[in-house]
Amino acid sequence: MTTGERTGLLSTIGAFVLIPCCLANGATRTKAEIVKLIEQAGTTNPAWWDATPLDYPKTLDLSGAKQTKGPQQNLGSYKWSVLNRQPGKWKQAVKLFHHVVTVRQNDRERLSAAMDMLASAYRDYLGDRARAAYWWRQAMSKGGKPYTSGLVNLAECYWKLGSKPAAVALLKRYGLDRRSSARSVIKLWGDLGQAQIALALAERRARSGQPDEAYLGAGNACRIAGQYDKAIGYYQKVLAAPTGSRRIKRNKDRARASIAALKLAKGLDLTRVPGGSYTSHARGFKSEVHVQVVVKDKKIESVNVTRHNESPFFVDIAKRDMAKRIVARHGIRNVDAVTGATITSEAILNATVKALAGGMK
Repeated sequence: MTTGERTGLLSTIGAFVLIPCCLANGATRTKAEIVKLIEQAGTTNPAWWDATPLDYPKTLDLSGAKQTKGPQQNLGSYKWSVLNRQPGKWKQAVKLFHHVVTVRQNDRERLSAAMDMLASAYRDYLGDRARAAYWWRQAMSKGGKPYTSGLVNLAECYWKLGSKPAAVALLKRYGLDRRSSARSVIKLWGDLGQAQIALALAERRARSGQPDEAYLGAGNACRIAGQYDKAIGYYQKVLAAPTGSRRIKRNKDRARASIAALKLAKGLDLTRVPGGSYTSHARGFKSEVHVQVVVKDKKIESVNVTRHNESPFFVDIAKRDMAKRIVARHGIRNVDAVTGATITSEAILNATVKALAGGMK
């Protein structure tokens, strides 16, 4: 990065306008209020705690010290191969990860990783961002990773709990080194409505040799900001990127689907969609994700996933968050992708656009 580029990016970030972040009930919180909420939640057990058994294969290596493999021995493999596929066991999973933190309490090297796993489970499995934030704060205090598994996730929690300024303050701690161009950072700046900062970071990531990832993030940031023509331009840059890995092919597929949806969205008028049920589908990670959209009194009443071949983990997160956001906004503008389920949530959003456009009179 040249001196001029660095100065320009500093100016862009320094000019950030602190726009209050509204919760579902229209309220906002100060940083002090959020910290208090996090401490209260993190130091008390959830309501379901006593009724949920601690149940896991006794062959699992909870210490993380052994070089084990397979879902019945390795904790990470057990999480991805077993727990993620069984939503009915997600509370048990959270209790298990609490137990893992206890098991590793005297192992500084591996304790922060256990706390990071617990925090992710609270957010992804249960949507409990207060307790997730508590454990990410704990992980960072124990010497855990200060970046993608810490600051960005914590910043996202602060934002969702009601304080955009607190989220921004954490993101600024990234500075201007290569880590500030990480995909998760670009995405969060875009989700926060700061497309200019997201685009500056994305352009730098593109120059580092990953234009497909960078321009996909830039397109998503513009889409969230309602800048559809600009978003389409960035998605077209993804299509123009050199072909190669499966990741690049997948990103091209995502860009192509988003271009098609945005072209429809530009002419979408919800007042011209009669009340009723509408269906469509869009490409997810593995296959098509089918949705049913119900419109009543010129508003979106519900969005449901009716058929898919995705991981239940990603679909459950996307259904829980993305569908609610579309309904809450009574439309598809300014809807940010769901953390942890980006591809599936994009598919739900794109399919919703196609369903509504197909029903417009």
